[in-house]
Amino acid sequence: MLNIKKTTKLKLFVFLGLLVLLFLLGVFLCSGGNLDLIRSVFMEEHTDDELREKLLDLGFRGYATVAILSMLQVVFTFLPAEPVQVLAGLGFGFPIGLLCCMVGVLLGNSLIYILYKIYGDRVREFFFKNLNLDFKRAAESNRVALIIWILYFLPAIPYGMICFFASSVNMKYPRYIAVTLIGSIPSICIGVALGHIALVASWALALAIFVILLALVIIGIIKKDTLFAKLNAYIDKMAREKNNVRPCNPIVINLAFAISQIIIRLRGVKVRSVNKLGRQIDSPAIVLCSHGSFIDFIYAGAMIRKKRPHFIVARLYFYKKWLSALIRSVGCFPKSMFTTDFESAKNCLRVLRGGGVLAMMPEARLSTAGVFEDIQPGTYSFLKSAKVPIYTIKLSGNYLADPKWGNGMRRGGLVEAELDILFTAEELKSLTLEQIQEKVEERLYYDDFAWLKTHPDVHYRAKKLAHGLENILVRCPKCLGYCTLTTHHHDVSCQSCGKLTTMNDRYTFTADVPFDNLTEWYDWQKQLLADEIQQNPDYALTSHVKLRLPSLDGKTLLRDAGDGICTLNREGLTYQGSIDGEVQTLHFPMAEIYRLLFGAGENFEIYVSDRIYYFVPDEKRSCVLWYLASMILKDDMQSKSEPRQIAVQSH
Repeated sequence: MLNIKKTTKLKLFVFLGLLVLLFLLGVFLCSGGNLDLIRSVFMEEHTDDELREKLLDLGFRGYATVAILSMLQVVFTFLPAEPVQVLAGLGFGFPIGLLCCMVGVLLGNSLIYILYKIYGDRVREFFFKNLNLDFKRAAESNRVALIIWILYFLPAIPYGMICFFASSVNMKYPRYIAVTLIGSIPSICIGVALGHIALVASWALALAIFVILLALVIIGIIKKDTLFAKLNAYIDKMAREKNNVRPCNPIVINLAFAISQIIIRLRGVKVRSVNKLGRQIDSPAIVLCSHGSFIDFIYAGAMIRKKRPHFIVARLYFYKKWLSALIRSVGCFPKSMFTTDFESAKNCLRVLRGGGVLAMMPEARLSTAGVFEDIQPGTYSFLKSAKVPIYTIKLSGNYLADPKWGNGMRRGGLVEAELDILFTAEELKSLTLEQIQEKVEERLYYDDFAWLKTHPDVHYRAKKLAHGLENILVRCPKCLGYCTLTTHHHDVSCQSCGKLTTMNDRYTFTADVPFDNLTEWYDWQKQLLADEIQQNPDYALTSHVKLRLPSLDGKTLLRDAGDGICTLNREGLTYQGSIDGEVQTLHFPMAEIYRLLFGAGENFEIYVSDRIYYFVPDEKRSCVLWYLASMILKDDMQSKSEPRQIAVQSH
């Protein structure tokens, strides 16, 4: 609440300051002969010689008047720039006239930059609503400065609109002011030059040049839609190129490998790798990796890094610009999980057609309880159509060394990685999708607690070994209460029943609960929820949530966008609440949901195209329930999938 008040006060302060500034400028322009000069410029009441004489008679006030008028025509986009520029050239000559206009444009551009940073996107949208230009895609381009310069040459786009756009693409002020000033130079030069030509040569020549330029502008206005269409096509091409998969930077990838190995060793985790091939993998190829831990790409990447693999990574991590640049530099590219993502599909094909190695974790989310999760059916169609060798990296012990719900890596952990070939390109041709699915799941299947029984010498050390378990275990086995569990160091308790059990250094519960380990507890609560959903045709999971959306400036991953009520039932997921100040309803049909992703004790989320909807419930321990309920409801649904869409209603 305090931050909102501060923001409101700041906006009010800036608004009042702007009014005072405009008042003072108005007083200046209406005094000392300035008003007569301005009236003469726009009303054409005097000859050119009389205008020049009036301007020179003002002395320093004349220079300031031209600069202020140039500033105002940037901020107030309806004011024409050409009369002021011609006057500057006529009165001061080309060099001085150009300098005066440039000073005014610099001040105007700077003021717009400040206004945007204070008032945000609503100001920009006010100016852009009538322009047929894809500003969102333009902002995503890796050549945004070039696009800004092109805008200065297009008709019907005042300087101010271009500056508002440039302010919104997260440019630092020095780069912003350099780009916008350079972009405005050609048109300012033309306007000032016309006045200068009329002064040193003849008005007839200046008029002839003006007529030619006017004709070009008229043609541009007539062909405006065509020009904008071509620019939009160019913008779209640049945005696609920005999102394309990039080659691995060998320096960065080797440095990242060295640092990661040091960190893993310092955290007390041992890694044993076995290459059953006895050689490097072929390329092009696909490598499938099991996914029990957040850092599995480190274990897998270490085995195939000489091939500079391209990993598919959740799109969430690409919303932050510096992080996106880093992970792209090691060959990673984004994927919107559990939804159709044509950009990612194209990047997969680019990797394979370029002879590269595509590394993917087909479960597409971290294991919740240390056991293999299911794979989306479309993955098997992709594998068959790829027509390249398929390799696997089976990881064991990785979940227990760094569980999804835990607070970091556990000392004493052991991770085993095994690289082997699953299919040759020739073998894939003769296999059905069902056969491919069976063999992939058989090879990648893991159960870390079954694996641990075969390694009696492995013991895990952490001061808070059980910390975070309450974020995946949400039912008490005694009172059956929801979200009543708490943890402290190695102990697990219920807010209603008191202490329940203790977890030892083998992840085994010592007493008082009917489960040996967390997987058994997790499966038990999942079955209870499935029974509850089956018995209740009107089952619904509801919570007040905060909504977070992708960052607008790339400085963070996400931003606070609103709050409302989320409901999950057989119809799908529905959000009713505010989105950027507007009350809306979003509906995600169950036919189009595969699973709701979730962060343990953090959030549940869903992707649509390149956009994530990130919901934070009031009871953060319940996030796993949204995941489980979506899985059970989806698997129970008998209707066929429909085309993916979001219904948006404004109230």
